[in-house]
Amino acid sequence: MVNTAALVAAAASVLLSVPGVDAAIYTKNSPVLQVDGKSYDRLIARSNHTSIVEFYAPWCGHCQNLKPAYEKAARNLAGLAKVAAINCDDEMNKPFCGRMGVQGFPTLKIVKPGKKPGSPFVDDYQGARTAKAIVEAVVDKIPNHVKRVQDKILDEWLSDNNGTAKAILFTDKSPVSALLRSLAIDYLGSITFGQVRKSEEKAVETFGITKYPTLVVLPGGDKDGLVYDGEMKKEGMNKFLSQIASPNPDPAPQQAKPKKDSKKDAKKDAKASSSFSKASASHEKAEGSSAAARGTAISLEDEPTASPDPNVVDEDTPTPIPIPKTPELPSLATADALKKECLHTKSQTCVLALLPPPPAEGQVDEAASTALKSLLEVKSKHAGRKLFPFYSVPASNDFASNLRTSLSLKGADALEIIVLNGKRGWYKHYTGTSFAQAPVEDWIDAVRMGEGKKASLPEGFLEELPAEEPRKEPFVFHVQDEQGNDVGGDDLKIEVEEVHDEL
Repeated sequence: MVNTAALVAAAASVLLSVPGVDAAIYTKNSPVLQVDGKSYDRLIARSNHTSIVEFYAPWCGHCQNLKPAYEKAARNLAGLAKVAAINCDDEMNKPFCGRMGVQGFPTLKIVKPGKKPGSPFVDDYQGARTAKAIVEAVVDKIPNHVKRVQDKILDEWLSDNNGTAKAILFTDKSPVSALLRSLAIDYLGSITFGQVRKSEEKAVETFGITKYPTLVVLPGGDKDGLVYDGEMKKEGMNKFLSQIASPNPDPAPQQAKPKKDSKKDAKKDAKASSSFSKASASHEKAEGSSAAARGTAISLEDEPTASPDPNVVDEDTPTPIPIPKTPELPSLATADALKKECLHTKSQTCVLALLPPPPAEGQVDEAASTALKSLLEVKSKHAGRKLFPFYSVPASNDFASNLRTSLSLKGADALEIIVLNGKRGWYKHYTGTSFAQAPVEDWIDAVRMGEGKKASLPEGFLEELPAEEPRKEPFVFHVQDEQGNDVGGDDLKIEVEEVHDEL
């Protein structure tokens, strides 16, 4: 008979004897920032910058496989975002890993700063376990505080808060670079950042730009502008900008924490730790049994394989994971439905995705699919909070073309996202070039915060609701006899009802 306990112990021994599998996967010299349950809040949750955090266990084969790609991602993201890791096998970290919903290893979560310090948005990373995929996903989540400055708004942008310093990057590229977005975060509140494309002739001529990229800083007021002549790297650019203002500290200075109910917190930690330990033990047992059965050490690969299920045994062919049915945005398929929900004089704020005609059978409209997925993700993130409704409007809706024409949008073949408020008579049109989650979410956040200009809805465009009929209040009759006693009975009740109807 096989002794199961001895087999698991032997498997653990094999794993621990593999070079590099020790108390922690990442050394002190690693580019990956090592955090624990206590330092997470200060270094990650309260950071001004986006972070990605790996929750791992040293005995986990997939964690070992991920290490080269994760360290490469950390080097590529240096200065732009934080790449961190936490050892969930450490007893001190188990309650925290449990509270973060970790059920298997490695679990990757992207942490994006929220509006309130210490309350970030946390998303599970579900992409490929490669450096390129990780970098792209994190860069996509870096908040954008950089204004795209066009010739038509140049004068207005320059004169706005003239006493505040402004930094302008002139470039021949369209997307706002991750480097500039990172610098804008560092100097948020002290330097306003803008990006100008080469095609904006007025702006280029005004500043005498002859090469790209070029960074110009206007200190504010009547002071002369400064031109950066170094490499477009964060260290040099940061040193140049610090002549004008000091960068924001990150992490922010630690604040005094409110007193906690130690007994209550200990009970929560014990529950989280217990739940986490069960899932962790199950995962560890699967890892150990697999390694012992093969009788070989787990080797590192150049491109680690993804294994989203913590209980999948590390075999050449992963167990397929069932795919849940994709949720959809509520659809306003008819003109009446559209007018009832969003296009009348008393309607509140609505987000509408105006869809193009459906593609031919077997084809996929990538833009529409991406936009709907992004809106669903934003809606899901705000579940439980008060957020205006999101709808899709198919091209088959009779009123969709009227809506496009009235608001001067593109033709029926184009995907459009708009937000409008019938009661206040305004609308905003999403003009971004990408329908990925990050830019769409930034636009929705700006709408929520009341940022940016709103256009007025055309006069007479909204449906006028009929005036509400005055509510009929019941009449109350008190009939008394000569002695002042109430008189009742079925006959009297009938008479009163008849009189009420006549009135």
